[in-house]
Amino acid sequence: MANVVRAAVVQTAWTGDKDSMIEKNVKYARDAAAQGAQVMCFQELFYSPYFCQVQEDEHFSYAEPVPDGPTTRLMQSVAKETGMVLVVPVFEKEDEGFYYNTAAVIDADGTYLGKYRKTHIPHVKGFWEKFYFRPGNLGYPVFDTAVGRIGVYICYDRHFPEGWRALGLNGAKIVFNPSATSRGLSMYLWKLEQPAAAVANEYFVAAINRVGKEPFGDNDYYGSSYFVDPRGQIVEGEASDTEEELVVRDLDLDMIDEVRRVWAFYRDRRPDMYGDLVRP
Repeated sequence: MANVVRAAVVQTAWTGDKDSMIEKNVKYARDAAAQGAQVMCFQELFYSPYFCQVQEDEHFSYAEPVPDGPTTRLMQSVAKETGMVLVVPVFEKEDEGFYYNTAAVIDADGTYLGKYRKTHIPHVKGFWEKFYFRPGNLGYPVFDTAVGRIGVYICYDRHFPEGWRALGLNGAKIVFNPSATSRGLSMYLWKLEQPAAAVANEYFVAAINRVGKEPFGDNDYYGSSYFVDPRGQIVEGEASDTEEELVVRDLDLDMIDEVRRVWAFYRDRRPDMYGDLVRP
């Protein structure tokens, strides 16, 4: 019997306030569940605009504890209601002065399994993230869920191959990469890097972007969310580059074993030769 997981991602446009963004994304979660989805991921910092276009203290008001904040608790109830595993990217406040770009992972019965904190933090024009976030310090956890072993990488992380590989070595079968990525500088990389990571690490990757224009800066987020298989092929096409869209796809996890038998990258690794890669 095939080991197929029905997975969902959603790209949404900024509504103007946090409460309505949460309400809209919860509705999309229920829609995904009605289509049979078993696991779902939202976009980076899903309930806020991408405020890192500017450096302003007021945006720290979006931060919440994880898992004890209201959004994580709400999504635990949504996961239990829908029977879906949920990956929930939020602005995390651990303590005064300790803030992270984080994704909570919640199992299908509503159990909080843990979190991933964005490891690589950009700080260039339009992406002033070091003003808000400390670098992640939890490593590259892989979560045992009702749909199997999943991992998370967040936006700018995707430019760094080391984390992709760490997630594979830790046993991930599906890696979700929620993002806030705009037209221009890195758009051509969107369809290049994540399929390449899926091939190099021989697992499924879910690439999630937001869509539309937002109040800070002049970025235009181009959506184009998709799933890519371990052969580097996009599964049944990508989402719109201008409109909100819920993407639901069937992922045949048996393909992972098939590909790893043909391309034995994990067998043929040479960690004894890679010491220079971890020198400062």
